[in-house]
Amino acid sequence: MFPHRVETGGDPLAPFVPALSGPALTHAFSRRAPLLPWRGVREVAKDRVSDRVRRLEQAPRTETTVAYVHVPFCHNHCLFCGFYRNAHDPERYARFVDLLIADLERSSRLPMVADGPAISAVYMGGGTPTALAAADIGRLVAALRRNLPLAPDCEITLEGRTHGLDDDRIDAALDAGVTRISLGVQSLDTRVRHRLGRKFDRAGLIDAIERLVARDRATVVIDLMFGLPGQTADVWRRDIETAAELGLDGLDFYALSVWPGGPLAQAIAGGKALPLPSLADQGLAYEEASAFFAERGWRRLSQAHVARSFREENRYNRSVKAGAACLAFGPGAGGSGLATRWSIDTNLETWSAAVEAGRSTIGWIGDLSATHDVTAAITAAMEEGLLDLAAIETRLPGFRVRSAPLIAAWEAADLARCDGAVLATTLAGDFWMTTLAGGLLTVADLVAAEAQA
Repeated sequence: MFPHRVETGGDPLAPFVPALSGPALTHAFSRRAPLLPWRGVREVAKDRVSDRVRRLEQAPRTETTVAYVHVPFCHNHCLFCGFYRNAHDPERYARFVDLLIADLERSSRLPMVADGPAISAVYMGGGTPTALAAADIGRLVAALRRNLPLAPDCEITLEGRTHGLDDDRIDAALDAGVTRISLGVQSLDTRVRHRLGRKFDRAGLIDAIERLVARDRATVVIDLMFGLPGQTADVWRRDIETAAELGLDGLDFYALSVWPGGPLAQAIAGGKALPLPSLADQGLAYEEASAFFAERGWRRLSQAHVARSFREENRYNRSVKAGAACLAFGPGAGGSGLATRWSIDTNLETWSAAVEAGRSTIGWIGDLSATHDVTAAITAAMEEGLLDLAAIETRLPGFRVRSAPLIAAWEAADLARCDGAVLATTLAGDFWMTTLAGGLLTVADLVAAEAQA
């Protein structure tokens, strides 16, 4: 239990002060604040985009760098997904990969790609990269290795789903150089999966994962979600217990997000979806999974990611959250670096036309905020549960004084503990991490604005 909320009036930090009463894990806040990658980005005026793109592509990189490749096709639009773009269409895939390789070849000659630190991680996401034919997966990975300046130990992740992930696709990916495979599982329960639009049942899913793990040729990770429609505490417990027995290298467990306007939001509004577990239920599910994997010796890499083996590093995701530069390829991919954020044209047809004409495929560009490096450092540290306040103060004088009342409220609520200059989140704080990080990012914005006033 903890004190009543402090009345803050119009204070922008008010949403980040803990609520009136109740256990912190289940009642600290009325909602979880999202951490958006576009936070603080200022869009470049349309008449300046072409010039900015030219300048960006001619600038050598200086930061730690990763790369993201987007394959925007899915077998179906899952109920929970807010990223769906293009329907499954195998007849288009070979041509799509031809164009993606052509864009990689063009980009490989640009200083933005060719000059700078070696790329430490590549993530092929979507969409569903494993929807591509085996030969197309193999030649895409080979093109990445041929055209990008990859580090010798570069982590190359192929994201996918078990439906359609046959032996030919797995072997093609591994033979071409994929070192890590990440499967979107969400739930191992047949009923929950089918309600979400996932096709495999529990037995088929487990068999597919076990066949992949048995190859022992790449890091294998899956993700699980809590807070799904119709997902009971017993279903969640069975999911984590089963996952722990599959020989995985790592695992994500995170809360469902209901995307505004998405199919799940529409189903809820129309009374067609089963009830969602409450926010309090989500907190209890997070607590159970955290304790379960910790008791079995799994290492925590972030508040929502654990590793059983030491070959799982989750390098791409951790680097991006820490503010690494990210080269982007494929419709809808997002890039960042050189004080800039951009996105590749999301429309498949106009993206294709740009590639065929040998032009840049960047469709949107914006300037990062002046505090981007500081906010990236805060976000990465909060993901790991330890924030060096003195280091942030050095980079942004005034931060400690401005954040002190908020941190004191979190300590009183048992969301965090502050030992000298280090802020450590509790288990409850880990569950509410995005909200706590949002509070600290707001503090950073206020301090920066006050310094400029």
